[in-house]
Amino acid sequence: MPATQKPVRYGHTEGHTDVCFDDSGSCIVTCGSDGDVRIWEDLDDDDPKSINVGEKAYSCALKNGKLVTAVSNNTVQVHTFPEGVPDGILTRFTTNANHVIFNGDGTKIAAGSSDFLVKIVDVVDCSQQKTFRGHDAPVLSLSFDPKDIFLASASCDGSVRVWHIPDQTCAISWPLLQKCNDVVNAKSICRLAWQPKSGKLLAIPVEKSVKLYRRETWSNQFDLSDSFISQILNVVTWSPCGQYLAAGSINGLIIVWNVETKVCMERVKHEKGYTICGLAWHPTCDQISYTDAEGNLGLLENVCDSSGKTSRSKVSSRVEKDYNDLFDGDDISNPGDFLHDSAVEIPSFSKGVLDDDNDDDLTLVSSRSRHRSHILEDDENSVDVTMLKTGLLKEEEEDDQAGSSHNLPLVTSQRPFYDGPMPTPRQKPFQSGSTPLHLTHRFMVWNSIGIIRCYNDEQDNAIDVEFHDTSIHHATHLSNNLNYTVADLSHEAILLASESTDELASKLHCLHFSSWDSSKEWMVDMPQHEDIEAICLGQGWAAAATSALLLRLFSIGGVQKEIFSLPGPVVSMAGHGEQLLIVFHRGTGFDGDQCLGIQLLELGKMKKQILLGDPLPLTRKSYLAWVGFSAEGTPCYVDSEGCVRMLNRAFGNTWTPVCNTREHCKGKSDHYWVVGIHEHPQQLRCIPCKGSRFPPTLPRPAVAILSFKLPYCQIATEKGQMEEQFWRSVIFHNHLDYLAKNGYEYEESIKNQAIREQQELLMKMLALSCKLEREFRCVELAELMTQHAVNLAVKYASRSRKLILAQKLSELAVEKASELAATQAEEEEVEEEDFRKKLSAGNAATEWDQPRLRNQTEEDTESRKEADDTQKTPELQEHGQNSGSTDTFDVPAIKSGAVTSSNQGRINPFKVSASSKEPAMSVNSTRSTNILDTMNKSSKKSTAFNRATNNEKSPVIRPLIPKPKSKQASAASFFQKRPCQVDKTEEVKEENPKNASSEAPVLCPQNVENQRPKTGFQMWLEENRSNILSDNPDFSEEADIIKEGMIRFRALSTEERKAWTNKAKGETAIDGVEAKKRKHVVDESHETESHKEAAKENLNMPKKQKRLDVSTNQKLSAFAFKQE
Repeated sequence: MPATQKPVRYGHTEGHTDVCFDDSGSCIVTCGSDGDVRIWEDLDDDDPKSINVGEKAYSCALKNGKLVTAVSNNTVQVHTFPEGVPDGILTRFTTNANHVIFNGDGTKIAAGSSDFLVKIVDVVDCSQQKTFRGHDAPVLSLSFDPKDIFLASASCDGSVRVWHIPDQTCAISWPLLQKCNDVVNAKSICRLAWQPKSGKLLAIPVEKSVKLYRRETWSNQFDLSDSFISQILNVVTWSPCGQYLAAGSINGLIIVWNVETKVCMERVKHEKGYTICGLAWHPTCDQISYTDAEGNLGLLENVCDSSGKTSRSKVSSRVEKDYNDLFDGDDISNPGDFLHDSAVEIPSFSKGVLDDDNDDDLTLVSSRSRHRSHILEDDENSVDVTMLKTGLLKEEEEDDQAGSSHNLPLVTSQRPFYDGPMPTPRQKPFQSGSTPLHLTHRFMVWNSIGIIRCYNDEQDNAIDVEFHDTSIHHATHLSNNLNYTVADLSHEAILLASESTDELASKLHCLHFSSWDSSKEWMVDMPQHEDIEAICLGQGWAAAATSALLLRLFSIGGVQKEIFSLPGPVVSMAGHGEQLLIVFHRGTGFDGDQCLGIQLLELGKMKKQILLGDPLPLTRKSYLAWVGFSAEGTPCYVDSEGCVRMLNRAFGNTWTPVCNTREHCKGKSDHYWVVGIHEHPQQLRCIPCKGSRFPPTLPRPAVAILSFKLPYCQIATEKGQMEEQFWRSVIFHNHLDYLAKNGYEYEESIKNQAIREQQELLMKMLALSCKLEREFRCVELAELMTQHAVNLAVKYASRSRKLILAQKLSELAVEKASELAATQAEEEEVEEEDFRKKLSAGNAATEWDQPRLRNQTEEDTESRKEADDTQKTPELQEHGQNSGSTDTFDVPAIKSGAVTSSNQGRINPFKVSASSKEPAMSVNSTRSTNILDTMNKSSKKSTAFNRATNNEKSPVIRPLIPKPKSKQASAASFFQKRPCQVDKTEEVKEENPKNASSEAPVLCPQNVENQRPKTGFQMWLEENRSNILSDNPDFSEEADIIKEGMIRFRALSTEERKAWTNKAKGETAIDGVEAKKRKHVVDESHETESHKEAAKENLNMPKKQKRLDVSTNQKLSAFAFKQE
């Protein structure tokens, strides 16, 4: 039966390690350069007992309950086993000891050090010592003769000596090794070994073979080698029976021979090719434990198992080697190597030509090289004639009994051997932020709300709940009588789940501490044979995934809600607000990869599925380590290789890697345990774990904050850094668009700041590209800019004397302006249509409940005055509404209904806004000041009655704080060339009906009744149209005149624009303001000052200063303006 190689696991920090078994073989004992001795119950023991013996431990030996270690303080210490209590120092050297071993009965130890000495010390009475001198360099390794007569030693002086213990003399010396001056420079540590029981042979690893010397005669009996050995052998060990010999090389190859027949029985390649520096054979089982120079621990099982039919002939290594040359570079690490063809039994043939055909079947292990050997066979009964001719199948020991293939027995047909990708075991379900279940003290969950710890030892079986913010709830201590294994924590409740037993069903237990009634707990039993495997909490709901591939939803109060089937076994779940994230197995992964899928659902009033079981990208040969949401609600996850990925909603719901925690680790065995992610500020909150993947409960772990970095190319260059910063800013502010789309409140200042940062980075990149004469790249960068930034780019290009680039950027600016106007006009039409439908449905009560964004103080003042005017002239609004819509409603009545609506959604009704301190705007209104202020904010920056409903998304469920439309967009949309629509709700202005009827024919002579009332800008444009045309005689289209007019109008001061607005409403404008406006048209210096004031008000709007020089390049001069 071929040997089975288990995947290596972390044992110690990188460096030399040693390994041995205890007397019964029930424990594996390892030591390493971290100074710890670890006691493993088996390879899957995730919590081995650790004994610190010093700064570094070079070697360890175990016998009769005594653990002896050679440590870096130049001593050989002894500890009790398994307690690990120090039991004294056996001997000292002037430098560190390199190797320590027990004799057969455990009464003596031998130690060799770098001071060239070898000592034998009695364990009971350490004063009885024998010192052996003769080596001229540090001692590498030692081996006791089973009969305690001889001691073999290897040294850096290149010699291997055999000492006669009774008289302390050197019996023989062989110059076998390469000379060196220190152990760290030795190519091989030469771990030699005597044959157990009889001590007949001494095995010494020399170069690429093992030399065996006969006892007493000290003659070289024979050598053991193999064509697969390509590097120097480092260590050898015997099986307890003395029949087999195993050797490990510096490139990770482990070879096992049958010493009697000199046949290679097993070949196993370390999955990562690390140097084998420790090798120990189990005292009773067919197991070999090994360690490598990187601190990893591995295990081979079923080594030379007698239950399988084994061959006694030499392997046709040369042919296998030639075939494997085709697959150079393969490094197969297969933790789930359970599809070996171990079930195939090959009859053991007598020594003959065909024996080599079977050897391929006998040497199969988990490495790819052993699998490929089967491809060499045509079938089970054939012999390659060319192989016979070239003598590749010649026996080393001649035997004439079976010299031809005619004497071979017939072989029964067997199933074909599978040599494709090997399946990966499925990852077990886990709770994010939890530590392994087998620990007596463990974290059940650690998230942004708090920590749940579980204690399950002899003294107590309890659960402690701790909140980061004690204002949410005080710390809680719970008994764990039902053996809860999974937990989750939110700002509303604690959720616990237990597995089923023979007597009890699997239970879901919720402690709803935020409930306003006295009953704060509820519990649900799962159906028979259905276990809860994963749970999570959201806002107002709880979810549990079970072994029956079902997901059960509950309200936070305990009401059973929807239930649906999962596409595969669940791996983990996470919840945030209304979002539910589920990771499950889509299928079977291969070659160490997991095959996972992910679902993202929204469980609000409008339930929908965002991700429909899409594949979850993972790093090669990794598994899922953490899944959850950022504090802002963006799905994220972390794999076992430390790669953090975040959902990019703006790019088709793709996953973008935003951080690699391995880059922050100091050692290969260090990891970061993620507990939370924040997008603003950009923080990855995690716990550093030295030499482990998870932290202990005590002492309390400290949380570290890591920065994010996208894996962009050439990150060391200035261009690469700015590109990474720009796209990271874009990705980490996508959540603002999601919040706005779904009606959540957010701070507008955060988005404005992000846009400012992004535009600054784009401008820096454009300047860099401009200096490098990359003008095409400049235009590509400008396409990512806002219209305001493009205008700045035009100015920069013109000042840099790059006229072609400036021309291209000017064209791009015009295009962006037209696209912006067209887009906002379309949105306006859609919103007006939606508003008309809502009025028809009687849902207009919610239209004025939404507060508006506040961008500039000056515009707040203007909009409040406009709202005041609206309250003073309700009859004009009613007239305008009836004339522009087929539906007739009493507008004041609508407003009255709106202010009494309680459908505020997530908006705090008790929150005192800044405007609530203002006096009431309407003297004849009986409504409260706060309500009027809310209505005033709703109409801010609006020049029409129905602007209060712009960007309205959901009337009740998701209150949205919409963005106000700019006045430029409003005007542009008004001047769009389109037919007047009778059935469409038009904008209503509080305007004098006489002025409206007299000025409407100018805009739409063919339809006077349905034309909109004019705004202040329209009246200003009609009066100044001749000036614009005289300054720009090449303007032939109305759109060009409008754009130029918008630029000039926006350059006016706030008071002048108010005067025009009041004039449009039919009010008398202040004569002084009018005079100032007239003077401003011809005064260039005042024009520049007013333009600066307007620019501060509208940072992201296109601006234009008064032209100082009319050049032939009209467009360039139109968009070039003085930088702020």
